[in-house]
Amino acid sequence: MSKNWQAYAFHILDCIEKIAHILERGDISEDAILYDALLRNLQTLSEATQRLPEEIKNNYTAIPWRNIADFRNILVHNYLGDIDSLTIKQIVDTQLPLLKIAVLDMLNS
Repeated sequence: MSKNWQAYAFHILDCIEKIAHILERGDISEDAILYDALLRNLQTLSEATQRLPEEIKNNYTAIPWRNIADFRNILVHNYLGDIDSLTIKQIVDTQLPLLKIAVLDMLNS
């Protein structure tokens, strides 16, 4: 692996911060540009989680790592646009705070 895992962890935190700024700008269900920006950051974040070492991720069983990877595949390959903004907002609101805590803990360990 060319980068150390911490670089990917910081990348995840950066995406979470960008998503927070996107949500501050408006309603993703009414603004296609904001929605696309949010989806792009979720995709990037999901890809970065796959670069974290399994032995470290195994310490954070509350995080659905496999689901995050699967979600990335949905984001990338769902060209017909079946992903709805309400589901995305729920994922962001419920899952990203937990992921942020876990990644910060990883970096502090």
